[in-house]
Amino acid sequence: MRHLASIMLLPLLVSACGQAPEQPETAVVRPILSLVVEARPVSSSTFVGTVEPRVTTSLAFRTSGTLVSREVEVGARVLKDEVLATLDSTTLQLALRNAQANLASAQAQAANAASSQTRLESLVETNNAAQADLDQSRQQTQAAEAGVVQAQAAVSQAEEQLSYARLTAPSDGVVTDVGAEPGEVIAAGTPVLTLADPNQRDLVIDVPGDFVDGIAVGTIFDVMPQLDPAAAIAGSVREIAPQADPVTRTWRVHIALDSPPASFWLGTTATASLKASDGTALSVPQSSIRYDGDETAVWVIDEAAQTVSLRPVKIGEALNGLVPVEDGLKAGERIAVAGVNSLTEGQKVRLGGKEQQ
Repeated sequence: MRHLASIMLLPLLVSACGQAPEQPETAVVRPILSLVVEARPVSSSTFVGTVEPRVTTSLAFRTSGTLVSREVEVGARVLKDEVLATLDSTTLQLALRNAQANLASAQAQAANAASSQTRLESLVETNNAAQADLDQSRQQTQAAEAGVVQAQAAVSQAEEQLSYARLTAPSDGVVTDVGAEPGEVIAAGTPVLTLADPNQRDLVIDVPGDFVDGIAVGTIFDVMPQLDPAAAIAGSVREIAPQADPVTRTWRVHIALDSPPASFWLGTTATASLKASDGTALSVPQSSIRYDGDETAVWVIDEAAQTVSLRPVKIGEALNGLVPVEDGLKAGERIAVAGVNSLTEGQKVRLGGKEQQ
């Protein structure tokens, strides 16, 4: 019986001896989105809005016809004089060729009249033709020359009409709307495209009546894109609606963004915080807070060691994605702002993504 048990255990021992020893796991270095904590002016009120172009232009054909092509879609960047759309120009091309033919005929008639006048002038000098015939020839030459001028004007008009079949960009810009598709019959003046100037942008917010009295043209706001809190800039009120919206009872306010970074592209959602007269406080994105029951903490990054450590913090009430930090952090420290629930103490990280230096 013992001999049989030894035989049964032998394959298991051989199998165990043949297995390679387990390799130690390699520490994973994780890319991380971060920002440097800094003191910001205390905000008395915050509003959410959308980045919109300050100047938009509706583009339309100056003549009617069938739309045969539209070269751009919403979001396309275009250059000045770039062709954006075209109409069927068959009829206009025929009109131009007819005008050009009439011009050639008028020029030929004028040349013949001038030649006849020159011949009669020679005959009158030798008394072989009457002065009356010469006067009549001169009148015919003048009429023929006037006909040439008229024909040239007709050609210019036909060329201009033909140019109306092409819709070109009056300036550099971004297409924000399209109003027609190829195959549609377009009436003159019907908007086909809307073009915006991307270099002039506003943050547009709606302000309740309780706050609008404290805002005037020139009032300074802290403006921060929700997807990139580190890219905050200052903006000043450019325009306030003269009356409230009849449905929402809010006032539309345009905040000018001077030389905004790429984070403030058209359509971006951003918050506008009204600066108080004085005082600063630390605030961080809500995404950087790690919640564990009633405990709150942030991951502080050791930039020299490239590791993270969890630090408890005392925070205030979150507002529009931002959380005021009352204790536990100081300005200049770098924290993680994404993936805070999957980090571990002492984990190696690599700074990446958009971050504040």
